[in-house]
Amino acid sequence: MTSRGAGTAFSRRNYRLSNESEKPKVTGIVNSKLLNDYLHRIFPSADGIQPAAAYRKPLTFQNLQEHLDKLLAEDSGAEDSRDQILEGRLGPSTVVLDHISGFEGLLLVDDDLLGVIGHSNFGSIRATTCVYKGKWIYEVLISSQGLMQIGWCTLNCRFNQEEGVGDTPDSYAYDGNRVRKWNVTTTNYGKSWAAGDIVSCLIDLDEGTIAFCLNGVSLGTAFDNITRGAGMAYFPAISLSFKESVAFNFGSRPLRYPVEGYRPLQDPPSMDLVEAHKLLGYLKNVIHIGIDMLEGKLVEKDTSMWQLQGEPTVLITLAHIFNHFAPLMCKVYLVEDVLMNFLLSILEQGGAVEAHPLIQQLLDLMWLLMEDYEVHECLKQLLMSLLRAYRFSPIIPDLGLQIHYLRLTIAVLKHEKSRKYLLNNVLFDILRSVVFFYIKSPLRVEEAGLQELIPTTWWPNRFTKEGKESKEVKEESAEERLRRRAYDRGCQRLKKRIEVVEELQVQILKLLLNNKDRGGGEASRYIFLNKFRKFLQENASNRGNLTVLCPPEYMVCFLHRLISTLRCYWDGHKAKAPAALNSEEAYVPPQLFYNGKVDYFDLQRLGGLLSHLKKTLKDDLALKANILIDPAELQAVTMDDLDEDEESATSTAQRPVAALAIGGALARPSWLSSPTLGRANRFLSTAAVSLMNPRRSLGTLEKMKARMLSVEQRTEDDRAAGEPGCVRALVMAALVTAALVLVQAVWAGEVSPEAVEGSHGNEGLLLGRPPEEPEQSITENSLLEILDGIVMMYNLSVHQQLGKMVGVSDDVNEYALALKDTEEKISRCPKRRRDIYEELVKSQKVFSEKLNHLSRRLAWINVTIYSKEKMQDIYWLLRVCIRTIEHGDRTGSLFAFMPEFYLSVAMNSYSALKNYFSPVHSMEELPGYEETLTRLAAILAKHFADSRIVGTDIRDSLMQALASYVCYPHSLRAVERIPEEQRISMMRNLLAPYEQRPWAQTNWILVRLWRGCGFGYRYTRLPHLLKTKPEDANLPSLQKPCPSTLLQRHMADLLCSDCDMAPSFLNSVLNQLNWAFSEFIGMIQEIQQAAERLERNFVDSRQLKVCATCFDLSVSLLRVLEMTVTLAPEIFLDWSRPSSELLLRRLAQLLNQVLNRVTAERNLFDRVVNLRLPGLESVDHYPILVAVTGILVRLLMDTDFQGAKRATAVLLADPCFQLCSIQYLLGHAEPSALAATPPSADKRHFSLHTYTDYISQEELAKVERMLGHLSEESKQAAASMLPTSEEDLCPICYAHPISAIFRPCSHKSCKACINQHLMNNKDCFFCKATITGVDDFTKPGSS
Repeated sequence: MTSRGAGTAFSRRNYRLSNESEKPKVTGIVNSKLLNDYLHRIFPSADGIQPAAAYRKPLTFQNLQEHLDKLLAEDSGAEDSRDQILEGRLGPSTVVLDHISGFEGLLLVDDDLLGVIGHSNFGSIRATTCVYKGKWIYEVLISSQGLMQIGWCTLNCRFNQEEGVGDTPDSYAYDGNRVRKWNVTTTNYGKSWAAGDIVSCLIDLDEGTIAFCLNGVSLGTAFDNITRGAGMAYFPAISLSFKESVAFNFGSRPLRYPVEGYRPLQDPPSMDLVEAHKLLGYLKNVIHIGIDMLEGKLVEKDTSMWQLQGEPTVLITLAHIFNHFAPLMCKVYLVEDVLMNFLLSILEQGGAVEAHPLIQQLLDLMWLLMEDYEVHECLKQLLMSLLRAYRFSPIIPDLGLQIHYLRLTIAVLKHEKSRKYLLNNVLFDILRSVVFFYIKSPLRVEEAGLQELIPTTWWPNRFTKEGKESKEVKEESAEERLRRRAYDRGCQRLKKRIEVVEELQVQILKLLLNNKDRGGGEASRYIFLNKFRKFLQENASNRGNLTVLCPPEYMVCFLHRLISTLRCYWDGHKAKAPAALNSEEAYVPPQLFYNGKVDYFDLQRLGGLLSHLKKTLKDDLALKANILIDPAELQAVTMDDLDEDEESATSTAQRPVAALAIGGALARPSWLSSPTLGRANRFLSTAAVSLMNPRRSLGTLEKMKARMLSVEQRTEDDRAAGEPGCVRALVMAALVTAALVLVQAVWAGEVSPEAVEGSHGNEGLLLGRPPEEPEQSITENSLLEILDGIVMMYNLSVHQQLGKMVGVSDDVNEYALALKDTEEKISRCPKRRRDIYEELVKSQKVFSEKLNHLSRRLAWINVTIYSKEKMQDIYWLLRVCIRTIEHGDRTGSLFAFMPEFYLSVAMNSYSALKNYFSPVHSMEELPGYEETLTRLAAILAKHFADSRIVGTDIRDSLMQALASYVCYPHSLRAVERIPEEQRISMMRNLLAPYEQRPWAQTNWILVRLWRGCGFGYRYTRLPHLLKTKPEDANLPSLQKPCPSTLLQRHMADLLCSDCDMAPSFLNSVLNQLNWAFSEFIGMIQEIQQAAERLERNFVDSRQLKVCATCFDLSVSLLRVLEMTVTLAPEIFLDWSRPSSELLLRRLAQLLNQVLNRVTAERNLFDRVVNLRLPGLESVDHYPILVAVTGILVRLLMDTDFQGAKRATAVLLADPCFQLCSIQYLLGHAEPSALAATPPSADKRHFSLHTYTDYISQEELAKVERMLGHLSEESKQAAASMLPTSEEDLCPICYAHPISAIFRPCSHKSCKACINQHLMNNKDCFFCKATITGVDDFTKPGSS
């Protein structure tokens, strides 16, 4: 084969070297003797023969190329066997996944054909190469720990969406998700895998065995006696379920865990490896050996501090080395095995990354001596190898492997030109670079070394019996205290080690967010901003490709590192600009939401669609923000943007070349596409594109090398050179002097080292400042845009992941409870039952081992996710959102432009702080905790009924957040601390009529404000549920009652002072109660009918849930009525007020209906309750009857004489009233029922006397007096009642005499019926004519 370097020898003319005497003067080349010694030291002969014996003439640059070719060709004997087919393997030499004919189901395959993501139920795919003889191995990098079956199959295996690898004959698989092996049948095998693990699949076709390794540890032989013989060849294969992902390594990269005797399916590039290692040795010699120009001799140099120092001899020597070395560095195997290991060895000496400038020097050389496309490919492969190595390295106690790879990543990114290229083209476009900021959680704590790091385990014993209103604090024993302290010390050791990794990750982000780059072009921060915004857009749309969506566990770590970096830069700017705000006062100015400088994609705004807001609020934008918007112009801009997109698509291939040609990465800023800039924006956009693109298309060679000589400068020999190596040699000869001048100037300090902020595109970020905002700058504009992105990122997936990881803590509590229960059973176990005792001891051992494992894993999670520092990050984000909302609220109508996620993040971050970080850390420890709670309470109180917010979902979320806020004492006190005007406004909104709005949440808030004050309403959980359905005590509905007398007083004042509010509010409450209870009765009728059918049937669980919901709504509405009657009884009993009598009559009617339905013996309600159906646990006599009793007691016993008299008269006048319903409350059964059926021993009647733990003796006494009072009054009413003719009764209710006549139709009814009807309808009940008036009617006397 032709030598790679053939035809690239340097001529004297190329270097412009006229004679020997001119060398030192023109180029600085050393004399021939010293040069000969130097070159022989750099390029020693492999056979050890002295140069004088090997060569007849001295070694110079003229014959160096020939000498180097000979050295590299010495081991080329194996090159002839490179393309030979190995025995035992069939298929292409480059092994990839068979995406053409070897798959089943929907799969997403990466561009390199080595990564795959499941996109259907159970897709399968195999490789392109099979083996039939020998020992072979391949590796699978597990990216997700879900359901997958990995192994081998034959060509005859047929898979489908239900059966995959291992489910058919002649296919064998390992499943680490279920910890099993599969070959038609399945048995237990191996260990569970986790994301970040590497599975090695081994097949020995000589012995007929298949085995697997996990992270280099053998799991043992999985299968033996596999089918072999003629026609039997095995392919690597995998089956995986939806969204699961892996990456294969068949040998295109060095195996992470090679096994002796087994060969990878794809041969390593042996010849290239030998050549690369030789060239690397020569490069090390250049670094190690220096030339003392004054003494004229060679000297040994410190490799760690090596610098080029402007020596042309060294530079030309390096050019010869890189002529061969550069093409090799485009191959992933060589980059990972040679270059990455060499760079890692430089950092192994310890110390900070800054203490090893050699890496920066080497990167300078690469950019100087390699073609651009070679440098690009090399850097891309280097970063990909680093990311894979970091992600799939096993966790060891000191996290040394992760630290090692992060340090090299930092060293590479410190090089400005490399950093900008990687940011522009690799980090967010090709790599999932967020992986660098993730610290994976070990699924197997033993392998992670956590047993040595945390030798003593501990878990909290927080056990309380269900239904207890207060938690009993159990005294900690001395042994438990020692265990807890030892466990805490272990956690602190773990935390210190993880903090080292986190600090390195923050350093990476600081480099990416650097805006003081020394070079030209766009600063790193603004490149990062463009990519970061695109990253957010891809993850914000659910339509995003699975390959670009960032897993939520990565998002959590990325968020915390980004917050740390942002605050560092923010406070750094504050130190330089005292007028700016510090990070503790950070917020996002409201003009970002409406000036169009920041793209929020299709995310919803508080006021609706952005296009709608621009049309409806264009006058406000012009008046308050001086922003003019023309709808016609907007439409034109939209069409023009489409044209620009088409234009940009055609010139995509040219832009990177042009950007490099002018010395910087000029990716088109996203701000140029902002529609708010109008025609001027289109002009700017066109101008920018014309500057970025060359006026002519570049030729092939020019695309390879943008710094190439012009055609006029090239000689005839230059034009004849056709290979890239020739071009590189010619360029090096011409650029030596210029490069030396530039390098010397920089190193000598002639170029000013003062950092100049790079160009960027967000100077107009704060355009449209409203008058409410301060004129001085808050901070750098770019930091504001990053802060906005952080808030969006938390909303996308961080909050959900924080809630998900709490499950480990819940598991610890469940196992601890099970262990304690088992230990109690062991202590009570009779000695004679040895069998039971042994089973209990086994269970105790299992629970203890599981708790030891979970407590160590929980320690890792608490450090990485729920540490105090992470809690402070979320708290800081909460305060940022609060300040942003407050500033946006001051802009008036422009508040509608704010994205909904700001309110969502404010509510969710508070929820996370309250629910997810405890009991490890408490919110009370945070600075300014009380003030923050009060400010958030003010936001919820004001905006839950804000007319500027139109989104149904966000309004519901605000209502739910306020409902949760009033459930807890500390947050309820915060609501009480907001200004009185805001409290009254909140209560006024809560008391608005229930029609045309989500009234259930409003009603629930009012109930929470009353709970603890009502009749028998001091329970945390319903009495009958204490033993039947344990629940999570953290649920808002299970919190200890904490009523607010202050807000109750506001409610009373509003109802009493506003004559229109009380009737409209109470009428809506009564309407909803009538609807809810009627729906409930109708549903239990259907349930009863289904239960009585002879054939077996099932009641729909959704129907049961709706039935229980209607019952709960009925109870809560009754409690609101009880609250109203107690706080403002005059609304019902002062008949001088309009509608008082009507409201009282409606209330009495509904109360009697509820009592009659619930208290009748052997009625529908009784039968359904006794069925005890799952889903209807909350349906019982107690909650609804005590609510009704509370209203009756307040009306009849706790008012003045006149009010009690009116209430009694109305109650008794209702035709549905039955005294036996009142008697039922105290356990008095109907006499007819007692006579009809003899009492059974197990049948117990309901009675308030059996709930003395929840009803006081004073309350029971009032019920007794009420029963006596109604009994006496009903007897007197029955004695004094005169018979009424049926013709004189109201034709609507048939309960009261006719007392009103309608105008103009002259129909008649009682006043109660017509008044109730006119509240909702103005048409006549009989003829549908519009009623213009109602007059009193008195029947004329008979003649």
